[in-house]
Amino acid sequence: MNTPLYRLDRRALVRAFERASGGYDQAARLQSSVRGELLARLEFFKLEPRVVLDVGTGTGDGAAALRRRYRRAQVLALDIAPGMLRQAARRLRPWRRFERVCGDALQLPLRDGTVDLLFSNLMLQWCDQPQLVFAEMRRVLRPGGLLCFSTFGPETLMELRAAWAGADQRPHVSEFPDAPQLGTGMQRAGLMEPVMDVERIVSYYPDAMTLMRELQSIGARNASAERHRALTGRQRLTQLVAGYERLRESAGLPATYEIIYGAAFGGGLRPAQMPPGEHRVPLPIPRRREETK
Repeated sequence: MNTPLYRLDRRALVRAFERASGGYDQAARLQSSVRGELLARLEFFKLEPRVVLDVGTGTGDGAAALRRRYRRAQVLALDIAPGMLRQAARRLRPWRRFERVCGDALQLPLRDGTVDLLFSNLMLQWCDQPQLVFAEMRRVLRPGGLLCFSTFGPETLMELRAAWAGADQRPHVSEFPDAPQLGTGMQRAGLMEPVMDVERIVSYYPDAMTLMRELQSIGARNASAERHRALTGRQRLTQLVAGYERLRESAGLPATYEIIYGAAFGGGLRPAQMPPGEHRVPLPIPRRREETK
């Protein structure tokens, strides 16, 4: 039996990403940076995939990059929001196409054992049952196929979460799984030799409202099933702003993003091209970098 780590309203998620699809690329600077890092990690693997699946493709930037890198592969760009896939169509070229697929990571619309490389950038945090997602990924991966992903960890937006806690006790920031939960999910799903590492990025904003507008513009709204459905009152917003201001540093208001990077193989023997010495490793001390808005 799979118990959700937290409860998300998936219909609310789809609505949020639909609304954000038109202006997503202009605001998703962090997502772009993490995607670049995740793509760079593929260089450690000698891959000649026939089928590549980008789960949670958004506006298709990752799928387009994968198509450029693996020119002989069929690339499938999957997202839960039709609006995102409409935006992804702008990246199609006659000589470098990828297929757009509307679907949910909890129930991938692909046959068993058909994917050689599964790529997923900052999508898993929007799934309240990561073990089920990993089971689906394991199902569609060929034996020895590679899963490479990134996701937000629980320290993401911890400052905003703390500021809201001073205004009321309702959830205003979505929950995110931690690395041990993800590792357990991968192992129980039957994925082999999972490895993970963590990076923390601290961005600075001039004020709390700038941060929240940015989050809304990329569709990162609170999708908790227990969220308060009414509009936030002026008094609570005032309390939020005042609480966040107490965290101000010389560079501005900090917003932490905990990025978890992971990789694993589909069931079967470990591929010969895996770099020697790569085995399950303990989590390192998280790296930290800072950005100012």
